[in-house]
Amino acid sequence: MSKNYGLYINGKWIKSTSNKTFETKNPATGETLASFPLGTKEDTIKAIDAAEKAFPIWKRTPAPKRGDIILKAASIMKERKNELGEIVSKEMGKIITEGKGDVQESIDFLEYIAGEGRRLLGETTTSELQNKFCMTVRQPIGVVGCITPWNFPTAIPCWKLGAALVSGNTIVFKPATLTPLCAAKLIEIFEEAGLPAGVLNFVTGSGSIVGNEIVENPRVKAISFTGGVDAGIDVYTRAAKLLKSVELELGGKNPQIIMDDANIDLAIEGVIFGAFGSQGQRCTATSRLIVHEKVYAEVMKKLIERTKSLKIGDPLNSKNNMGPVSCEQQVKTVLKYVDIGKKEGAKLIFGGRQLTDGEYGKGFFVEPTIFEAKHGMRITKEEIFGPLLSVIKVKNYDEAIQIANDVEYGLSSSIYTKDVNVAFKAIDDFETGITYINAPTIGAEVHIPFGGVKNTGNGGREAGTTAIDEFTEIKTVCIDYSNKLQKAQIGE
Repeated sequence: MSKNYGLYINGKWIKSTSNKTFETKNPATGETLASFPLGTKEDTIKAIDAAEKAFPIWKRTPAPKRGDIILKAASIMKERKNELGEIVSKEMGKIITEGKGDVQESIDFLEYIAGEGRRLLGETTTSELQNKFCMTVRQPIGVVGCITPWNFPTAIPCWKLGAALVSGNTIVFKPATLTPLCAAKLIEIFEEAGLPAGVLNFVTGSGSIVGNEIVENPRVKAISFTGGVDAGIDVYTRAAKLLKSVELELGGKNPQIIMDDANIDLAIEGVIFGAFGSQGQRCTATSRLIVHEKVYAEVMKKLIERTKSLKIGDPLNSKNNMGPVSCEQQVKTVLKYVDIGKKEGAKLIFGGRQLTDGEYGKGFFVEPTIFEAKHGMRITKEEIFGPLLSVIKVKNYDEAIQIANDVEYGLSSSIYTKDVNVAFKAIDDFETGITYINAPTIGAEVHIPFGGVKNTGNGGREAGTTAIDEFTEIKTVCIDYSNKLQKAQIGE
């Protein structure tokens, strides 16, 4: 029997003023997993009230103590990794190894960011005046809004929540409506870890109601948003009217280049994982494979063989390599782009169908799909967010890089080559925030910055040493112990 959840506001699970609910379902079976309230503007304001009230005390809590609570949450997650991983797989559809990987990434980041409680580093510098000391300190921003997507339903929330909390902020958190159960489990864990009431508040519901109030309420001082480009631009422009700090992590159209000297077998394993892992539903997924003409035939032969060997089915079955896409709309999107590719003259090499027979009948299963395409076709330029790979033949490195960069996104990139000179040139030439050499476009590690350029974001980075940048203000402090008025930049 599925559980009925409430909103989590000021340390309590409460009903919504709407008295309306929605269900979260298993995309493999259609099974109802839980029900959640459709939050209202009034509910969101209550959450903001609670966060605002809790902020002064949480801000004054020593940062190492804040880190201790986050570390405790990581410890609880570690104990429940298998259970949580199954929930990720059931609610989002990624296979069980990736579901557990989602949780492991959450654990890793919370452990990492907990240590920031003993850093939160500023800097010291010399003054141009005698007997004067200059330094910077980090301070929390206040109430922050965290709006997260469904494709990494524990990891991305933990990236945001962990960094915001250790920095001393209080939070209003709106998860994706496709994966609220994973988010609710995180709330329960933070509560169990000892997070004070009001510090973390959880409101489920639509972006047009709950999300809009978070973005437009002047008491929410900063927004951290991961999602689609159109939604991100909307969030950014509306928040800008209030001069809010906004951090965006948006889409990708990520290229993997295979040069003529590459380890072909390794490169094939990389693109299979990059393109079809999580059913292609990663912002870092490999959606374009750019192949040197000298190895093109070999690459295609091996790529098709490996793709045909992939097993699709119940994501909890460890023998399967792919589960369902997340929902019916994702099926429609992928099939729409299959039709677009055919109409534009791309050659469908494999896949392109929804699976509906037998065990697939109750879920949203789509075959891994490969097109031979020419650069400029829509399937090579637009984010699809599904298991659809476009393969493009090129004559040389320069053409490969030109094609790789000729999209509106700039998140992740990859090149397979044994030539160290080419590798280092690619690091400089790729117009992306992340570059991999002889590794797939996916595989972010929590202790290194994550983010992109162009329409992928607006300049910030999550995770790593930069994780707290979006959740802290820099205060410059000058201490004059000369016992006289000193005037900087003013001559004698």
